[in-house]
Amino acid sequence: MAKENLFLCMGSACHQMGVYDVLPKLQALIKDHGLADTIELKGSFCLETCSQGIVMKFQDQRFAKISPQNVDTVFTENILPAVRAATAHTP
Repeated sequence: MAKENLFLCMGSACHQMGVYDVLPKLQALIKDHGLADTIELKGSFCLETCSQGIVMKFQDQRFAKISPQNVDTVFTENILPAVRAATAHTP
């Protein structure tokens, strides 16, 4: 099975808003949930929603206003269920 890409905006606006505080938290979440073989975390240039804070993109969904304080919640409530649903349908 191919890995799903989880994009984290690394553009200058997100950089100034603290994306480098979010990055290690996402890396830890992927590791802690045993998803290193399922999700590939990739830095992305601007995801074109700079006014909405730090942005992540997974599959066709964008998640805005990401912060070190809410990244755990966004990951466990949105990305984790999507990954589990996708892997449940894999033979």
